[in-house]
Parts: sequence; C-alpha cells; structure tokens
Amino acid sequence: MKSQLKAGALLSYIALFINSAISIIYTPIMLKLLGQSEYGLYSLATSAAGYVGVLNFGLGNAVIRYTAKYKALKDEQRCSNLYGMFCIMYGLLGIVALLSGLILTINADRIFSNSLSIDEVSKLKILMGIMVINISIGIGLGFFSVVVLAYEKFIFQKVISIVSSIINPLIVLPILMMGYGSVSMTVVTTIINFIVILINIYYCFRVLKIKIVFKKFEKSLLSEIIVFSSFIFLNLIIDKIYWSTDQIILGIFSGTAAISVYTIGASFTGYFSGFSAAISNVFLSRVTGMVTKEVSGTEVSDLFIRIGRIQYIILSFALSGFIVFGKEFIILWVGKAYSDAFVIAIVILVPMIVSLVQSMGGIILQAKNLQTFKSVIYAVTAIVNIFISIIFAQWWGTIGCALGTAIAFTIGNIIIMNLYYWKKINIDIPKFWINIFYMSLPFIISLVFGEILNKLVFANSWFIFIIKTIVFSIAYALLMWFTGMNKYEKDLFIVPFKKVLQRFGKWKLYKVS
Repeated sequence: MKSQLKAGALLSYIALFINSAISIIYTPIMLKLLGQSEYGLYSLATSAAGYVGVLNFGLGNAVIRYTAKYKALKDEQRCSNLYGMFCIMYGLLGIVALLSGLILTINADRIFSNSLSIDEVSKLKILMGIMVINISIGIGLGFFSVVVLAYEKFIFQKVISIVSSIINPLIVLPILMMGYGSVSMTVVTTIINFIVILINIYYCFRVLKIKIVFKKFEKSLLSEIIVFSSFIFLNLIIDKIYWSTDQIILGIFSGTAAISVYTIGASFTGYFSGFSAAISNVFLSRVTGMVTKEVSGTEVSDLFIRIGRIQYIILSFALSGFIVFGKEFIILWVGKAYSDAFVIAIVILVPMIVSLVQSMGGIILQAKNLQTFKSVIYAVTAIVNIFISIIFAQWWGTIGCALGTAIAFTIGNIIIMNLYYWKKINIDIPKFWINIFYMSLPFIISLVFGEILNKLVFANSWFIFIIKTIVFSIAYALLMWFTGMNKYEKDLFIVPFKKVLQRFGKWKLYKVS
C-alpha cells in the first residue's frame, strides 16, 4: 500500500505538470482555431453548466470514509449494503443534475440575451446541453470512480487521468483543424469521459470485485451520510460561486470577447494553486499529526510560519516572474488581443498569494475541527464578491470583475482570517508577517532587476523570452539564497542534493569496480 501512496503522489505531480503543459500548448492553438468570440462562448457554457457539477453533493468523501471504516472492521456485508445505498443516491443526484441543467439551458436566452446575439445564444444552448449531459452522467455513475480511490488504487486512477488528459487534445485538435467548432470539441470530451467511467466500472467489478446489495438500508447511517456530505456540499457551492461567477456576470453585461480575455487571465490562478498544493501536500500528514496530538500552540505557530516561508519562497518567485514577464508571455502565448488578461491575472493573484502562503491554516482548522468559521466567511465573501463584481463589471468590464474578486478576497480570506488565526487559533500572525517582510527583500530586488532587464531586452520571440527568464531565475535564486533563506530552508535543498551525489558516486564506483 505504501508503494501505491508514493507512486500516487509522484503521479499527482506528473499529472500537474502534464496538465499545465497541455494547457499552455493547447490553449493558443484552440484560440486561433475557434476565434476569440467562440472561445468566450465555450468558456461561458463551461462556467454556466459547471454549476450543475456541485450536485454530486460531496458524496465522494463519504464513500471513501465509510469504505475505509467497514474495510477496517472487515464487514463486507455492510459495505455491500452501503454501496447499494450510494448507487441509488448517485443515480438520483444524476437525474436531479440532468433536470436542473436542462432547465438552466432552456432559460439561457433569458439570462444572456442582452449581450449575446441570437446565433450565439443558440450555440450556447447546444454547448450547455451537451455539457449538462456529460456532467449528469459523471454524477450518476461517479460512484465507481470514487470506489477506486476508496480502495487506494492511486496508480490506476492517476494513469487513467493522465492518459485521458493527453488523448483529449490529440483527438480534438485534428477535428478543430478540419473546421469543426466548439460543439464537436464538447462532444469528444463527453465521449472520452464516458469511456473513462466505463473503465472504472469494469475495474470495480472485475479487479476490485465489489458487491452491491440493494436492501437493508440503515436510516441512521443515511442521515449520518447526509449530514457529513452537507458541509462538503456547502463548500462546493461556495467555491463554484466564488471562482465561476465572474464569467457569468461578464456573459450578462459584456459579451463573449470579454469572457475570453477574462478566462485567460483567471487561468493563471490554477497554476499558482497547483504550486501551493504540491508544497502543502508534502506536509499534510505531519501537520495533522502534530495538531491531533495537542502539541503546544507555539509549536503549531512555528510550523505555520516555517511552512509559510517555504511556500513564499516558491510562490514569490512565480509571482515576481509573472509580474516582470507576464505581459510578454501572454502576448507571445495568445496574442496582443489578450493583453488585458495580464492585468486581470495580477489583480487576482496578488491577494490570492497571501491565502496560498497561509494554506496550512486551513489544515490546522480541519485538524482542530474549527473549519465552520472559515466556511461561513468564505460564503459571505462569495456573496460580497457577486455584488461588487456586478457593479464593477458595468463600470470597468473584465478588470472590474477581477477587482471585485480581489477586494472580496482581501477582506474575507486575508484580513478576517488572519485575525481569526491570531486571536482564536493562537498562531503568531505578527511574527509570520515579520518573517514575510524580511523575505520580501529579494522579491523586491528581483522585480527591479527584471524591469531593468525588460528595458534592455524586449522579448519578441520565445528564444529571447526563455533566455530572459533563465537569467531572472538565477538572479532570484541567488538573492533568495543569500538574503532570504535560513539554514532549515537551505538544508531542504542541500540534503537531497547531497544524497543524489552520494548515490551517483557509489553507482560510479560500483561500475568501475
């Protein structure tokens, strides 16, 4: 099982890299073939239909939790009965998702007719209809993919995910080149997702040999599952509202071109979140163990600061690089028509970085079972975001939407949550920010260096751009190493490097002998 965990973790990083690489390569080609307007329409359909996806009710976590429980008790009969209950629940939710999605699709013209033409509304309905079917099938039969995770078959699950993410653009691009548009692209995605579901179903019955029994449902267990999943369901809704509403608002007031530009700008938040998650996951079990053992508040606070510093080293490098070279990158990547995407990305990313650097706070809250406050704040912030973004979108379009999101995020996720971490959880937030302040010197110097480099050399090709980023990266690394990092952080890099050298030396000696 340890090999599954290690391989699964490694494959997670590989999947993150592959998905990011595919997105960077695939997006400009897709934009060129679809055009700005149709890409915006596709993004709008994805955001609108995506709301149906929250109707999985967060049951996946419940499947994993109760599977682990009954496997530990070696109670196969109750596990089989449980699976029967989950199958019915997933099936009903799939039907609810389909009906809700179809109602949303039918009424799309009423929502977006002010900013979209008749032809655009017609195509939007087709796109949303296909996506709703795709999502509904994924929910209705989603039980089987979750069971694979519940049995901790991480290698199989990650390999399937990686293969499908590679196959999708390989099939879609030739279709787009032949002149078929976003509708064909959506159909292909739906077919691939359905094939993945069928593979998971086959794996569950033929390899895992699960049994599903549709009888003897426990009402008390059903109530427990609903209560457990309701909290997750609430978080799914809040998260969807927060990160997908801007595209809907722009669809109502601004049109497809604005959505297209905003989508490109907002896409960078996913890359930064991936960096943060990759770092956080390494420390997850350690943090949870310390908190559940009820170690002193000082130890928890020191750990929060220590991990926050590590995350800041990586994320401040990514942010400084993007501030300096982001506009050049976007112009080279998708063209000058999307230059506003740089401003959108910066406005959203700057406050978001603070939350990402403090992501250990969320893990500490979960371990202490105090996550309710954060969820409430997140919900209020999401609602505030909607109202501010609606007003700002009518004043400043795409940048107004980004500014509304940034303001709401700053108030809720930074100011209020920092006060909560400090006063309620007893994390030394002033000490944290003092650390970040002193570590920001190389960040500021690197920004100045990068701007000077930009004035001396303009990147009008990918070759020059890559050379500039390499020079900048070396400068940042040296600045952070000598002026920002402490001994513990340097050892995180030095110790693994020494081990690699030692193993290489032993291998070389063995080869010679």
